[in-house]
Amino acid sequence: MMRFWFIGLVLILVACVNVNKPSYSTIKDNSMNEVITLGGGCFWCTEAVFQRIKGVDTVVSGYMGGSTKNPSYMEVCTGLTGHVEVIQIAFQPNVVSLKELLEIFFMSHDPTTLNRQGADEGTQYKSVVFYENETQKQIILDVIKEFEVSKILKSPIVTEVTPSSIFYPAEIGHQNYYNLNSSQPYCTFVISPKIHKVEKLFKEQLK
Repeated sequence: MMRFWFIGLVLILVACVNVNKPSYSTIKDNSMNEVITLGGGCFWCTEAVFQRIKGVDTVVSGYMGGSTKNPSYMEVCTGLTGHVEVIQIAFQPNVVSLKELLEIFFMSHDPTTLNRQGADEGTQYKSVVFYENETQKQIILDVIKEFEVSKILKSPIVTEVTPSSIFYPAEIGHQNYYNLNSSQPYCTFVISPKIHKVEKLFKEQLK
């Protein structure tokens, strides 16, 4: 898998900087913000997409849904901890709605493949939305239904809709990854096309 070519590089980067994981304070403390957690394969990809959306204040890469306390990237990569690579988004609902974010989410990754995004395969790469409350859950289900009725996607959506659990921010070396490493081959060949697709489909929602 192409992504694992860069694990060694990431580990070196993490070793050279403060390896302490960012705390929840990374999500801006704004009572007007909402939070949603999305898993759509590699968090380097999803982070880069949503950092460019108007109304999104903060995007933090991390892990959710597993049983191991405070898992490391390498542990999650084994697929044995039960965690999913996710991004936790703090957004301004008066600027961008959850429905709009979900539409971008479903169009910027493949929600029809089970436990896989491109060459990244395993339950840690599953398509999933972790909701904070029942209102969010209903919005998510409504958006999925709209996609299925419209037949925008060629296959049925397999995205899991699950209550949020403990969110563990990923190591510093995984935060803001694309913006700091855009010339890396994985960024060039995998992440950049996703960004370009979103720029074309959601031009009015870009920062």
